[in-house]
Amino acid sequence: MKKVLIVYWSGSGNTKIMAERVAKGASEGGADVTLKSVGEVTADTVKAADALAFGCPAMGAEILEESEMEPFINGLSKAEVGGKPLGLFGSYDWGDGQWMRDWVERMKGLDATVDGEGLIAQLEPNDDALTQCYDLGKRLAR
Repeated sequence: MKKVLIVYWSGSGNTKIMAERVAKGASEGGADVTLKSVGEVTADTVKAADALAFGCPAMGAEILEESEMEPFINGLSKAEVGGKPLGLFGSYDWGDGQWMRDWVERMKGLDATVDGEGLIAQLEPNDDALTQCYDLGKRLAR
C-alpha cells in the first residue's frame, strides 16, 4: 500500500479543507494516508512517504507562511522529496498565484515530480476546487 503524506499550514481553515479533501481522495484511492499540520512533521516523516502533498495559502506579497511552512520547505532536500510524486495546493485572497508558481519551481528544483501547476482556490474552496483536490489525492495514491 502506498504511503501518502499530506502536510499543510492553514490560518483561516481554507487550506485545511483542501488538505482534508486531498486526504479523502488518497484514502479512497487505496493509500495509507497521514494528514498532518506542518508543525507536526519532520524531514524523516517526509522521507518515509511514497507520495506527498503540501498545502499553504498565499501570505503577504504572495509568499509561503513564514514561521512554520517556509522553514519546513526550506529545510527539505532532494533526499526527502527527489523523485516522489508531489501535489501542491493552497488558498489565496489577492494576487495571481505567483506564490504557487514559485513553489512549484522550488520543488522541481529538488527533483520532486510535481503534479501539474499546483491547485489554488480563491478564499474558501468551491466545489470545483474540492473536486480537483480529491482528484489530486487519487492520483497520488496510484
